[in-house]
Amino acid sequence: MAHHKSAKKRARSNARKRDQNRAYLSSVRTAVKSFQQAAVAAEKKEGIENLFQNAQAMLSKAATKGILHKNNASRRIARLAAVMKKAQASKSA
Repeated sequence: MAHHKSAKKRARSNARKRDQNRAYLSSVRTAVKSFQQAAVAAEKKEGIENLFQNAQAMLSKAATKGILHKNNASRRIARLAAVMKKAQASKSA
């Protein structure tokens, strides 16, 4: 346990930030999962595009905030883009 006043404050601050980061990361995962499920279910093209843009924006924002490493976010976005491309190819075929 921290003994100095500043260390105690830092511990409280870290706990608060950890809760915020975990909540945001959970919403990112939910957005990604909803996009993947829609892509597999082969729903309307516009709906999939909106879900993709939402997931991409949330991943980028998480990288900007430091919740995810920028390369991790980029890798996830690239994988989602590949799923999107595959879904669009199956729609047009």
